[in-house]
Amino acid sequence: MNNTNTTIDQLSKHVGQQVVLTGWLYNSRSSGKIAFLIVRDGTGLCQCIVEKSSVPEDVFEQAKGLTQEASVRIEGLVREEPRAPGGYELHVTNVQPIAPSVHYPITPKPHGIDFLMRNRHLHLRSKRPWALMRIRYTIIDAVRRFFDSRGFILIDTPILTPSAGEGAQTLFEVDYFGEPVYLAQTGQLYLESAAMAHRKVYCFGPTFRAEKSKTRRHLTEFWMVEPEVAFITLDELMGLAEDFVCSIVEAVLADRKEELKTLERDTSPLEALKRPFARLSYSQAVDLLRGPAAQDFLAGEMERLQSRINDMQANIAKLQAELANARKPAQQDLLTRQIQEARDEMADLQEQLQHIPEHMKIVQDFRWGDDLGGADETVISRTHDRPVFVHHYPREAKAFYMKLETEDQGRTVRNFDLLAPEGYGEIIGGSMREDDYDTLVSRIKEMGMNPEDYAWYLDLRKYGSVPHGGFGLGIERTVAWICGLKHIRETIPFPRLLGKVYP
Repeated sequence: MNNTNTTIDQLSKHVGQQVVLTGWLYNSRSSGKIAFLIVRDGTGLCQCIVEKSSVPEDVFEQAKGLTQEASVRIEGLVREEPRAPGGYELHVTNVQPIAPSVHYPITPKPHGIDFLMRNRHLHLRSKRPWALMRIRYTIIDAVRRFFDSRGFILIDTPILTPSAGEGAQTLFEVDYFGEPVYLAQTGQLYLESAAMAHRKVYCFGPTFRAEKSKTRRHLTEFWMVEPEVAFITLDELMGLAEDFVCSIVEAVLADRKEELKTLERDTSPLEALKRPFARLSYSQAVDLLRGPAAQDFLAGEMERLQSRINDMQANIAKLQAELANARKPAQQDLLTRQIQEARDEMADLQEQLQHIPEHMKIVQDFRWGDDLGGADETVISRTHDRPVFVHHYPREAKAFYMKLETEDQGRTVRNFDLLAPEGYGEIIGGSMREDDYDTLVSRIKEMGMNPEDYAWYLDLRKYGSVPHGGFGLGIERTVAWICGLKHIRETIPFPRLLGKVYP
């Protein structure tokens, strides 16, 4: 009788049965009489137990000789074991190596982030990035299901464009058969055209910003979903964004509990997410930043960070003492890794603490008319227990296509940014679009651009113009917030950063 071929995520259906797993050796340890093989197959991890007394001698020796990331075919009996990864383990009856792995570079010992990024093509196999990519997939799937279920039509917008959609200073120029064109900063302008045909549309794809920034929130290539809707108001648009974000969080909490555990993400802030989100006008946000609440918050942050640094220093000293007395190599490796992780976390805390006085000055000196920066967004979001809409920014701070607010004679625009809680900042930017032809021409000129470059876009205002608006959600920033990450580089399979394009 042939054993059943299956995958690790399906082992619960085969308890008490003989099965075959194919995968890669993630880790192992052995003694004279037993070998523990941790095998991964792309769907999860499984502990496979090889007992010398239960298998032929050559099988046991093959099991002991397997090296990290060697590919393997394993047969065995499935048993339920709550202490094992995934809750099930395999009692092995046969081991067949498929292909060797010699000197795999990403060992169980600690590695620096630069090393891991250079070896990102291999790093994706490790437990943490594996969990992150599965959560990213669920977020993308939730995005598509949300819009598809609400009657939106997917429109593929071009990646090569002849003009700027946002600031011209962040354009990547490309030689297009002797003519300069640019990598798309947004699909929005083209999407507006499609909205006039289908009413409710969205695009989803890579976008590019040539910002020379090395902050934790910036990538030069990232993915964005952008809905656009005809006959909508600003309040309705914010309501759509609110429903959208809630649906994404609900999907991740429902489908990726184990992956969130792997990341050690505290899910209580996500589980507490409720409608309605907070709404602040830009002017109210300025008052908050310049008022005592912001200074009190930042002073409290200084105390909190210093306390955590003190705790980390004590913990590192304790771990170093344990390492000095450790005799087993496995225990030494574990303690070394814990010390490195603690040092990395403490360095991050010290960097945050160092920037607090600067943030205090920035928010105190904030002036009406400035755009919100990362420090400002952090303060606003950390002073709320749920996402925050900031709406009606000054016209000078925002793009030419945003609808001027008639009630204040065009001093502000009908727009919003949605700031994620826990200090993660902007994840959505949206607005009503200027639907008046003459006003849009004036705004284009005001920004120092040539209306002729936007002739096709202006046509949309000449032939049956209607109120319409939309927004863009950055996938990577959303992944960072939901997963509780410190740096956006972990959120995408192959990050593109300033000076980093390998592999």
